[in-house]
Amino acid sequence: MEPGGVRGIWHRQASLDTLNRARSKAESWSEERMRMMKVSVLSYSFRGLLAEGKMDVFGYLETCKYRYGLQAADIWNGFLPSTDDEYLNKVRDALDERELVLADLCVDRAHVWDDDAETREGNYRNALAHLKAAEILGARFVRIDAGGRNETWTKEEFDRIVARHKEYAQWAWDHGFKVGAENHWGPESYWLNLKKLYEAVDHPGFGISCHLGGWRGTPEEKVEADRLVAPWVCHTHIAWNITEGPLEEKLANLQNAGYEGYYSVEHHSTKNEYTEVAIQLAKVRAVLEQWRTAS
Repeated sequence: MEPGGVRGIWHRQASLDTLNRARSKAESWSEERMRMMKVSVLSYSFRGLLAEGKMDVFGYLETCKYRYGLQAADIWNGFLPSTDDEYLNKVRDALDERELVLADLCVDRAHVWDDDAETREGNYRNALAHLKAAEILGARFVRIDAGGRNETWTKEEFDRIVARHKEYAQWAWDHGFKVGAENHWGPESYWLNLKKLYEAVDHPGFGISCHLGGWRGTPEEKVEADRLVAPWVCHTHIAWNITEGPLEEKLANLQNAGYEGYYSVEHHSTKNEYTEVAIQLAKVRAVLEQWRTAS
C-alpha cells in the first residue's frame, strides 16, 4: 500500500460519510418544505377509482398523506356516503390520525337555486347537513354553489340565493369556518354575476372557491376575472389546463392578493389518476418552491 494509503482511505470515507449526511439532511429539508407547502388535491380527482371500487374516503386520506406527502385534504362529498355523526366521526379520526387539515368540503347537490321547488328544498336540507358535517370534520371552507342554469339570475333567484348564502355564512362564521360559491357552472361562472353575489352577501363568513380559469367569457375576460377575484378567494381548484399552462401567472394573482388558503389541484380524466395528479402537484410545488428560493 502506498504511504499514507490507510489514512487516505480513511479521509475519503470520512468525506463520503459527510457528503451522505449532507445529502440526507438536504433531502429531509426538501421533504419538510414539501410538507409545509399549502397544497392539496380534491378527492373528485379520483372519482374514476371511486367508481371502480378501488378508493374510498379513507383510501383517499391515506393517498394524500403517504403517496403525496400532503398536509391537507379537500373532500368532495361524493366520497361521503353518509352524513351521520357516527360515520363522520370516523372520517375525522382518520384526518386527525394522519395530521391532515381539511382545507375544503366541496358539496354537490346542495346548490341554492333550482327551478324545481322540491329539488330546492332537498338541496337546502343537504346543505345544512354538510355544514354540520364541516363542523365535525374541521373544514376550513365549504363550497355550496349558487345554482341556476342560465347566464344570469332573475330577481327571485338572486334574492333567494343571497338570503341562503347569508344564512350559511352566518352559520359557518359561528362555527369557525367559511362558506362560498365557485365559478364553474351556471351564472356564477360569469365574473360580474359572482361579483354581484359576493357584494350582496357581504358577510365575513362568505368567500369564493376559485376554479382558476373556469370562467365563461372571452379569453381576456377570463384572465381579468382571475385577477380581480383574488382578494376574495378562500380556496382554489387548479385543473390540468392550468398546471400545463399559465400556472405561475394564476398563482401570482393569489399571492399578490395575500392569499392564505390552500392550492388544491383537480383532475378530470378518470384515467391514470395517481400519476396525473402527481404531475399536477409537482408543478404547483415547483412554482411555490421557486418563489421560496427567490425570496
